[in-house]
Amino acid sequence: MEKDYIQPPEVFPSERFGFTQVVASPPGRLVFVSGQVAWGPDLKLVGGSDVAAQAQQALINLGHALRAAGASPSDLTMLRVYVVDNKPEHAGAVAQHLRSFLGGAPPPASTWIGVQSLAAPGLLIEIEAVAVVSA
Repeated sequence: MEKDYIQPPEVFPSERFGFTQVVASPPGRLVFVSGQVAWGPDLKLVGGSDVAAQAQQALINLGHALRAAGASPSDLTMLRVYVVDNKPEHAGAVAQHLRSFLGGAPPPASTWIGVQSLAAPGLLIEIEAVAVVSA
């Protein structure tokens, strides 16, 4: 689905940080994906205490969720990334996995939020998403 990726000249350029300031989408089917974490299908934590490895698994899970709804990473319009005890050095490693996940598609609008904890012990990152697919 065709989307407009907008970088207002009055706002800092964000693409190098892995997100777009504004994404406008024509009407379509909205897909809301609950926060995805680094659990495998057996509820075992993947990635241990490595936030980048956990991000990779969370994105794998996000890909499965999108496909189940008939969507793909290129349909994403918004991501919210929750990181436990977020530190600036996490951004590069997580963004690298995100760029790979997007496969060259323009990055969606995004918000990264540092949190104290997530739903279960050991979880370091959770990624929720909104996508728009053709109706």
